[in-house]
Amino acid sequence: QVLLVESGGGVVQAGGSLRLSCAASGGTAGHFAMAWYRQAPGKEREFVAATSWSGGSVGYGDFVKGRFTISRIVAENMVYLQMNRLKPEDTAVYYCTQSRTRTLPDDPAYWGQGTQVTVSS
Repeated sequence: QVLLVESGGGVVQAGGSLRLSCAASGGTAGHFAMAWYRQAPGKEREFVAATSWSGGSVGYGDFVKGRFTISRIVAENMVYLQMNRLKPEDTAVYYCTQSRTRTLPDDPAYWGQGTQVTVSS
């Protein structure tokens, strides 16, 4: 079983930045692609960003438009999401996932409990 623990969420003003972190442990932690998803109140969960097992390939949701950057440190089983130029519509719970696949597209097998991001206008 893989345990994913997110941190770094909080309240930020529009235009600001946040960096989310995800620590993976147990089982196959760190051996597969990783991703971030988010879910806003009353909306479906949506894909934010993903990175392959090696970190050599990344992908983003259409709404990101160059504002977010996903990265990972394989040796430390850590994944990060740097979010810049945040907008009120980015307000959501952000989830870290570990995929069933090593390459993209990802296919989440494990989910963290999420971290709340609130962007005030």
